[in-house]
Parts: sequence; structure tokens; C-alpha cells
Amino acid sequence: MGASGWDYVTEYEGSVEASLSALQERVFAEEFGEMDDYPDLAALWADHEFMGTQGTHTILDVVRVAPGPEEEEEDGAVRPLAADRLLHHFGTDRPTVAQYEGALARAERAMSHEEYTESLLGEADLRWSGLYVLLYTDGQPTHIGFHGSSGD
Repeated sequence: MGASGWDYVTEYEGSVEASLSALQERVFAEEFGEMDDYPDLAALWADHEFMGTQGTHTILDVVRVAPGPEEEEEDGAVRPLAADRLLHHFGTDRPTVAQYEGALARAERAMSHEEYTESLLGEADLRWSGLYVLLYTDGQPTHIGFHGSSGD
């Protein structure tokens, strides 16, 4: 099927884990809500053949939050964008939704492989995983951006 990138901005629910879970429930309802094969997200994840070979090419392919950017990269996890990379992409450690969406748009317009690999989207270079960025309004976390890729 090939690789597919995905990105989402969602409300911050008090923790990364709670935010990810709420987002996944919404995406599951949108993508699989009418299918009898998967009555809930747990049933989808339990289908190891489907998830292991095809996946959903969405945030549903991620099953856990890694505790830090320095953790060894592995499939199925989202990890925070490293502090130095936050400053590189946003010029602040508290980016806004608009700054995040602007960085995504710049990455999508990248004309060369080098520009893309240096972009925000290029930071998420491992398949079946992703990164997250807390987003702020008036100094308080209000949203969270997730981006990554699925597929081979």
C-alpha cells in the first residue's frame, strides 16, 4: 500500500495520553463507526493480521505515548518533539496552533528532499509512529498536534 503521512490537531485533555485517546476514539468513529468487523477500537487493535500488514494509515496505528524524545524509536508510539527542535521550528518552546499549522504547510510545500527532511514532518522519520507537540494559547496548553506516518 505504501507509506502515508498523517497529522491532527486536537484539544489538550490534561495529558498527552488522554488527548491521544480522545482523538483516537473520534477517528475510530469516523473511519470504522459503521463497520461490524470492529465494534470498538480494542477489536481493531486485536486484529493483528490487519494491523500488522495493512494498518489504518491514521493515528489509530499508534498505541502508546513514549515518555521522552530520547527514548529509542519504535513502532506504534508517539514521542514528544525534542526541545531543541521545538526552538528550531517555532522559535519558542510554546508554539501556537497557528505556528504548528504553518510549519506543517511549509513542510508540505517543500520542493526538495533536503527541505522536507529539515521540516517538521521530516522529524517523524520512522514508519508506524509519530511525534507530538503541545500547543499553547496565552501560555497555557490548549491543543496538541500529532503527526507521523504509517505503511512501508
